[in-house]
Amino acid sequence: CAATLLCAQGLERTEHEGFGGGNTAWEEEKLSKYQHSETRLLEVLEGVCAPSDFTCHQLLERSEEHVEQWWFHEQQQHPDFFQWLCVDRLMLCCPPGTYGPDCRSCAGGPQQPCSGNGRCDGDGTRRGTGLCVCSPGYGGPFCAECGDGYYEVSRNKSHLMCAECYQACGRCTGPEDSSCLRCKRGWVLHEHRCIDIDECGTEMAHCRANQYCVNTEGSYECRDCSTACIGCMGAGPARCKKCNKGYWRDGARCLDVDECASAEEPVCTGVQEVCENTEGSYRCVCAQGHVRRDGQCIEDKPPDAPEKGFFDDVTDDEVVVLQQMFFGVMICALATLAAKGDMVFTAIFIGAVAAMAGYWLSDRSDRVLDGFMKGR
Repeated sequence: CAATLLCAQGLERTEHEGFGGGNTAWEEEKLSKYQHSETRLLEVLEGVCAPSDFTCHQLLERSEEHVEQWWFHEQQQHPDFFQWLCVDRLMLCCPPGTYGPDCRSCAGGPQQPCSGNGRCDGDGTRRGTGLCVCSPGYGGPFCAECGDGYYEVSRNKSHLMCAECYQACGRCTGPEDSSCLRCKRGWVLHEHRCIDIDECGTEMAHCRANQYCVNTEGSYECRDCSTACIGCMGAGPARCKKCNKGYWRDGARCLDVDECASAEEPVCTGVQEVCENTEGSYRCVCAQGHVRRDGQCIEDKPPDAPEKGFFDDVTDDEVVVLQQMFFGVMICALATLAAKGDMVFTAIFIGAVAAMAGYWLSDRSDRVLDGFMKGR
């Protein structure tokens, strides 16, 4: 129905347009007048469905023959496209203000259904009940009266205006709290005023066990008692009817029992277990420095460290000294061997090479020597 109404809007939009080309006379001679041309029909249909509206496109495809029949042959006799296609031919829709398989009049008449203060169920379709669904503030079978909690501000033959009553009034004659005719649930009428009913004091409240009642405007709330209570008359441990397990009465209050301090014998008997008091109870935890593993409290200590190597305690400075001593001994040994062979120059050369090699190695192979000297 909505798609067909969009077709009607497209017809109105293109009513005074023409061909888009430059030679209108030739186009009208070959393509007929724009007003009745297939070009205009396509332009109208292109604007009916949104690109993603598959249902609309499917409907147009199924109705293509009917649309062309009306466009080329029925326009003159049946100018109302919506009435011809959707109401008379396809029988999918009804004229505005009517509903159902036979397009009957909505409640209040087709000209102003539901007095203009609501909507007709099924309006414009072949479905619905035709009954009025009134807008907020209106009531009655034709929405021609003010609803509960509203009063009449003004009325004429075609229009009714309603406004909201004072919050406690179910019916009223004006906006004041003294203009009530009937009260909402949870209030009682007294001299045209609605007084809140204290459900908690009149035993009208129904709260579960271990809850207490709190009166509110026009109603009441049920709230949970304190954990210290078995039954209560209000909030907190001082309003208990009876004290819960793990609590003791001190005057009007229910106080937590310290099971750890009050017991004659230890309540936690496990090895290295200590008692920790909680609200209404206690728990057994491991003593400081201990952790629970497999249900037992054992000492919390790091795993045993591996045995140290011979050089594990040697510092970095000591490693440098040892490196220098090692290469110094090597130089002396090489020089001595050279000297015994009466090879003075050879000794000097070998000593210089050894010194350079020692310097190079000591500067670049610290990690290798450290691993060697600190090895296990």
